Amino acid sequence: MARQSTDTATPVLLTRPEAQSQAFAAALVARFGERVRPVISPLMTVEQLAPDLPEVDFSAVIFTSANGVAAAALLGAALPRLAYCVGAGTAGLARAAGFCVTSADGNADALVAAILADPPRGPLLHLRGEETRGEVAERLKSAGLDARSITVYRMRPQALTAEAVELLQGDGVVIVPLFSPRSATLFNLALPAGRSLRLQLLAMSTAIKDAAAVPNADVVLVRKPNAEAMLDAIGELLEKASPP
Repeated sequence: MARQSTDTATPVLLTRPEAQSQAFAAALVARFGERVRPVISPLMTVEQLAPDLPEVDFSAVIFTSANGVAAAALLGAALPRLAYCVGAGTAGLARAAGFCVTSADGNADALVAAILADPPRGPLLHLRGEETRGEVAERLKSAGLDARSITVYRMRPQALTAEAVELLQGDGVVIVPLFSPRSATLFNLALPAGRSLRLQLLAMSTAIKDAAAVPNADVVLVRKPNAEAMLDAIGELLEKASPP
């Protein structure tokens, strides 16, 4: 199949924080080339916090996001080198930061199951955002482990860029991958009124799909909660849109 020119490339609107959007944009271009046009417009920005850590000899840390890994480097405190991570992307960042990683390659349920299957000796510390889902530490505590959580960052909402607003006020098709329930909710609230374009939303989880209550939009649940599955889903949309 011939590759589309830049003028006819399908826009893919990326609303994650800047660093994550840039990384996913690079993955999009590497895989699909000129068939896609990434448009970056973060709906949230990361604010790192500086909490005091409990004076406890932790045996492992838990990361459920890339932002948690980034926050760990800024805490200025000695952390254990063993880390449990929710998925492959977070695990890769943790390895690059020097942690010895066990990856659940899934969601919070898979992460809790992985920790309970081979729990470390000693307390665990979950470095998390102000808003979180899955109640990882609470579920581990209910199972008898000494697990604690501490808020190390928060997400600040921000408006769509002028380029994104112009895109959404146009016509044609726009693909929007959604990686969290909050980003889905913020996207819904930020949509300009009176749009005529066709939105194709891709949800990383059922919770995200439920939050993506956008009128006149197609919402597809990706097969697995990871970036590779999101790329696969975008590829399937591109194939459907291509002329025979």
